[in-house]
Amino acid sequence: MPTYAYACKDCSHAFDIVQSFTDSTLTSCPECQGTLRKKFNSVGVVFKGSGFYRTDSRDAKGSTVSPSPATSSPAAAAPSSAPAAAAS
Repeated sequence: MPTYAYACKDCSHAFDIVQSFTDSTLTSCPECQGTLRKKFNSVGVVFKGSGFYRTDSRDAKGSTVSPSPATSSPAAAAPSSAPAAAAS
């Protein structure tokens, strides 16, 4: 379950609370019964390890695509149906 941070607009009391996604937002301060506001912090999910970023799997040259074997283009590889030299 996520932890949410709240601060009171009236008395500046700040606290964190663990709530379910389905729980309603708190509206009154537990200290003075004033109005609460939800504080937004940085994202609590941090992906660590290899493979999460585009640059993780790159080699020193900066390319992930290995060169393919030398092949000619499909048009050059297809046999020609036209005669090489026209008979006169």
